[in-house]
Amino acid sequence: MKIVFTTKGETWESPMDPRFGRAEMFLVYDYEADKFKTIDNRATESMEHGVGGQSSKKMITAGANVVITGNGAGEKALKILKTTGIEFYTGAGEMSVKEAYEAYKQNKLQKQF
Repeated sequence: MKIVFTTKGETWESPMDPRFGRAEMFLVYDYEADKFKTIDNRATESMEHGVGGQSSKKMITAGANVVITGNGAGEKALKILKTTGIEFYTGAGEMSVKEAYEAYKQNKLQKQF
């Protein structure tokens, strides 16, 4: 299982980025291998449109089973993600990646789908 966190860093201690489409980074945690992989998403800062769709495609390419973020995603991104079977959780914007992971395991985040 792969869990993707929207974050501002590359470790368990990194703060979550509350944004989805314009998150600085995506931290992909491979649960079975107990390894992290990062996807740099800072290029979206200079884009005017389409960031949600592009970020959604990155989730698909990463093989995400779960996405954890702060505030959620835009309409277009949600439409794409809903068709993939990826579970999408919000409410982790003020946490570290580790705190968000613990909140997910304890069912304390808001499941969007």
